[in-house]
Amino acid sequence: MHNESKLKKLLDNHLSGTVYVASWLEDRGISRALQQRYRKSGWLETAGTGAFKRPGEQVTWQGGLYALQSQSGLAVHAGALTALALQGYAHYLRLGAETVFLFSPPKTSLPAWFKNRDWGQHLHHCKTSVLPPELALADFQVGAFSVKISAPERAILECLHLSPSTLDLVECYQLLEGLTTLRPKLLQPLLEQCSSIKIKRLFLYMAEKAGHDWFQRLDIAKFDLGAGARTITKGGVYVSRYGLTLPEELVNQ
Repeated sequence: MHNESKLKKLLDNHLSGTVYVASWLEDRGISRALQQRYRKSGWLETAGTGAFKRPGEQVTWQGGLYALQSQSGLAVHAGALTALALQGYAHYLRLGAETVFLFSPPKTSLPAWFKNRDWGQHLHHCKTSVLPPELALADFQVGAFSVKISAPERAILECLHLSPSTLDLVECYQLLEGLTTLRPKLLQPLLEQCSSIKIKRLFLYMAEKAGHDWFQRLDIAKFDLGAGARTITKGGVYVSRYGLTLPEELVNQ
């Protein structure tokens, strides 16, 4: 009866589309042996080593991310292009077939059940500390649950971090062109605490080029932009104001 009570409580509080992490279930009094009993009885279904889901229920990467954030307590969030697309800032991107960009501090390891599961999309896990943790993260609602993703202000800086090796610089500029409502109150501390000279210079160059109103409200004097030139593209065009060598197609946009 006690075990049935645990199961009833678990199912009553289930958020459709999410994953159960085995260690989280254990912390709530549902032992590994009991988890296997529930699985054999058809109440749970394996979602990979150390994770379960409701039988017959479709779980997406968002449901997996929810478990990482809410059950495993990992500081991992969806960012860059993924966060922009989820918030409607990348209309021309095909979310269904696009890479899912996840960001976390450098020493974060994603569990095997999440990494090895076929989510139908390629996962790109970026471990970095170039931006301050927790700043400019937003809650994004996915059906019955929500996950932490980057606010647009953080997401575009993450895009620039991934450029030019993973994301195209011209594409990043086109994305930034559409970000007409970025909040200077969020951008200011993000850029002040950003440790990447490349990100800061690229962002300011693109923001000024796009002519956004919010650019005028940034206190650029407070940003450490480093010294010396930075070559982003070999054989490109040198932009003296920001000390950047950039692709010709970007400079002539």
